[in-house]
Amino acid sequence: MAKKTETYTEAVEKLRRIVSDIERGELDVDVLSENVKEATRLIQLCKEKLFKVDEEVKKVLEGLDA
Repeated sequence: MAKKTETYTEAVEKLRRIVSDIERGELDVDVLSENVKEATRLIQLCKEKLFKVDEEVKKVLEGLDA
């Protein structure tokens, strides 16, 4: 079964949990490494989703100017 792609909100919440764990010092080095990889992946996902939304907004605004 393919892994479900997180929504933007889910990705942001997961990032907040990772940062919170790091700030509290509750991660050992191995877990921290995996969480940094996951955070990096989630940041990229969020950037891609925001770019798509930005492009859609631009198209709508261009349509309104016509």
